[in-house]
Amino acid sequence: MTRTLEWKINMDLLEEEGTTEARAVLDTGKSTITGHGSARRNPEDEDVPLIGDELAASRAMSDLARQLMRLAYKDIGEAGAGMAGEADRDAPYGWTTPAR
Repeated sequence: MTRTLEWKINMDLLEEEGTTEARAVLDTGKSTITGHGSARRNPEDEDVPLIGDELAASRAMSDLARQLMRLAYKDIGEAGAGMAGEADRDAPYGWTTPAR
């Protein structure tokens, strides 16, 4: 069976007084998940807004990825393929993350 899905991520950025806030919203068509990230410029550093945007956006995407991974682990457990209560641990199932 072949499946093709399109999930959309909307990224909103707001920069004010050296602090950038980011919100990444994943829309799966059935539900949404929201990740948040922020970056704060050191007052002694040059003002380069793009750096704050990149940091805040990447942190929002990382937050979103962690939430999506926890959801996947929870779903795997509910399908009977994992250990109950392990959804918050790192890669407790057959799909593992690379060694760090």
